[in-house]
Amino acid sequence: MVTKEEIILGIDPGTQLMGFALLRVRQHQPQVILMDVLQLTKEKDIYARLNMIHSKVCELIKLYKPSTFAIEAPFFGKNVQSMLKLGRAQGVAIAAAMQAGLLVTEYSPKKVKQSITGNGNADKDQVWKMLQHTLQIEEKPQYFDATDALAVALCHHYQKHSPLTQNKAVKTVKGWGAFIANNPGRVSGSDKSKTKKG
Repeated sequence: MVTKEEIILGIDPGTQLMGFALLRVRQHQPQVILMDVLQLTKEKDIYARLNMIHSKVCELIKLYKPSTFAIEAPFFGKNVQSMLKLGRAQGVAIAAAMQAGLLVTEYSPKKVKQSITGNGNADKDQVWKMLQHTLQIEEKPQYFDATDALAVALCHHYQKHSPLTQNKAVKTVKGWGAFIANNPGRVSGSDKSKTKKG
């Protein structure tokens, strides 16, 4: 069991607000380093917003040097355009983390809520109150996007260190080489031997 300090970067992706949080874990005791939001609404161009997301994630990684990266998976709703935009925002954040060589883990909103509150259908305020109690946070942030990001980071800590969890409900990828090695049947083309570690 690893006992050294771990820093988890949690992201709640969005095209108007991106929540982000950093959680330090020492001796299995989590402590909040930072939680905040990146406001994207001032920029009208969607591609400029994606660039802002990428730049912010890169900046956080450079400043705080997290060891792992956890992100909330997009919620699949009926609005296809919203899903597409959210998927792009998530993809850009993931690309920044992978570019930095971080292990990326994705959690469904239901999994995050279940992990934090014990109820996969908990509302945002219930999640916040449990975070406040667990991590001894006094001041409530202005946006739930920040607390959602913190919930993702804490969920990752719980999943990684729980003896009852085998991470079956999460997707973890570290580079294309690892993906290909774990999914040989999904690689097309006649010459698979050219694939090297990503």
